[in-house]
Amino acid sequence: MEELRNIPFGKPVMGEPEQAAVLQVMAGGILVHGPKTEEFEQSFAAWTGAPHAVAVSSCTAGMHLVYFALGIGAGDEVIVPAQTHAATAHAVELAGARAVFVDAENATGNIDVDAIAAAVTPRTRAIAVVHYLGVPVDMEAVNAVARHHGLLVVEDCALAVGTQIGGQHAGLSGDVGCFSFYPVKHMTTAEGGIVLTRDAALAQKLKLLRAFGVDRHMGQRATPGEYDVVALGFNYRMSEIEAAIGIEQVKRLDGFLARRRANYRVLRVALARLKSVELFSTDGGESESAYCLSMLLPEELAERRKDIIASLKAQGVGTSIYYPRPVPAMTYYREKYGTRPGDFPVAERISRCSIALPVGPHLAEDDMFYIAAAIERSLAQLG
Repeated sequence: MEELRNIPFGKPVMGEPEQAAVLQVMAGGILVHGPKTEEFEQSFAAWTGAPHAVAVSSCTAGMHLVYFALGIGAGDEVIVPAQTHAATAHAVELAGARAVFVDAENATGNIDVDAIAAAVTPRTRAIAVVHYLGVPVDMEAVNAVARHHGLLVVEDCALAVGTQIGGQHAGLSGDVGCFSFYPVKHMTTAEGGIVLTRDAALAQKLKLLRAFGVDRHMGQRATPGEYDVVALGFNYRMSEIEAAIGIEQVKRLDGFLARRRANYRVLRVALARLKSVELFSTDGGESESAYCLSMLLPEELAERRKDIIASLKAQGVGTSIYYPRPVPAMTYYREKYGTRPGDFPVAERISRCSIALPVGPHLAEDDMFYIAAAIERSLAQLG
């Protein structure tokens, strides 16, 4: 066995440019409502091709802010994929609306587009789609359903920085797209998120509501401390320190994505020869963000997943699970809506059988061969 390696599942890639940017902000004394946030919005908008970008404190905050701004609340329903992070549904619930869950499709783990129409009721106001692990949803089909029923489309792009759909960036096919910059994502601002939209009026409303509904921020006030509150809002701002990090990270995004996609393809080829695992029908190509590579164990090995993960950890390979349960099977949603095992069979299988493997830019192609060999050893140990 070769020398033990340390291969974490995710790791932010930052260096001197980010450090210098943070120190510059600290020396300047403006930590919120400053020029860095606006510069970051402009740089991410330019990189994605979006007309408007609104930086926020997190992707969850961005989604909640969007529903609030769009007037979605009590008595309304939003269609949500069962196979996603709880935040996708939490944003709906926090707005006072009801999350109506739809199962995943086998091939990609994305929402089963063919099942969306059947979930629409007279109370449905929006469809939330998640580009699961950065693989694009069939937005043409989703938008067709949305147009037919007069619904809004919210794209949860937390894992989709770099995902392309029909020649444009993810987040621009629906009405809004919400992104995450959590430390292990494609890029980071330490913590934070951003909302993309083509709607100028909505972008302005989001900027107003992310900061209490205050009409004038410090730099805009003729008299210090004098302002008005013109709408109910939140404290969902991004700080200048976070924005400064983000500006530098955007400059490195093309390189980050190239490394991810190359790693993904190498690892996929290495794993494809293992008969005891199944892979989604994606290849980490230019239309995908290649967030991670998730392999599926056969049902007979699902109960041994913890053993396999422990074996990989002992060999220095970090892993994760996307996600440990379908959201409607999580205690809060199960108790609130009375969901039962078998209600979302595809999402349940993915949650039960999958192991997510690292392909991030903190790793080299040679690490992919190490990961594949470690998996082969771990499976062999099960007999």
